[in-house]
Amino acid sequence: MDVVQAIKERKSIRAFKPDQVPLDLLKEIFERAMRAPSWANTQPWEFAVVTGKKLLAIQDGFVKRGAADLGNLQSEVPRPYDFPEPYISRIKKMQVKEMRGRTSELTPEEMEKRMLINFRHYGATTCIYLLIGKDYLMQEQGINVWGMYDSGSVVQNIMLLAVNCGLGTIAQAMAVVYPDIIHKELDIPPDKLIALGIAIGYPDWDNEINEDFRDREPLDTMAKFYGF
Repeated sequence: MDVVQAIKERKSIRAFKPDQVPLDLLKEIFERAMRAPSWANTQPWEFAVVTGKKLLAIQDGFVKRGAADLGNLQSEVPRPYDFPEPYISRIKKMQVKEMRGRTSELTPEEMEKRMLINFRHYGATTCIYLLIGKDYLMQEQGINVWGMYDSGSVVQNIMLLAVNCGLGTIAQAMAVVYPDIIHKELDIPPDKLIALGIAIGYPDWDNEINEDFRDREPLDTMAKFYGF
């Protein structure tokens, strides 16, 4: 599969089969993904790749804590505090499509159910945790945004290579909202921040939720070309 086809086919998968992803295949994906560019070849990314009992323990910890602590989000990498226009309109448009045209808000029970599925990584057998050095990201002068920019490049490579291998992924901010659980289960030192979770596995194409493709804004609204 060429890179253009992989970009076209990549989507966020929200239902996975229970099949295990072979370790050799995961290693092959990482070896290729780490060709991503980074500032002065700093390569700020590290990974904790988890499956089996360790992943189940993390999932159980998240489910046990549930939504009760979400009012005090503990994410180690800053999250958006607000979504001004036009971003909030895009979110709302996506939500209506995702809910098959429903415009009413989810009930607390429905929200809790969605949260628990999210915490279980949508059934994926493996989760990739993206780590970044705390002293590299959180500097005295402020947040080193380039560290996250570089890390985004390697994450995109992982997701595209997964498509090429017949796998699916979903990047999950919710997978890292309780980082203390992950630190404890995987013995990750405090000088490593857990930035993102990426569920990876074999998509369940029989589940209609995987039919969804998120819209993108027209090129003319997103890019201006000068001097042509």
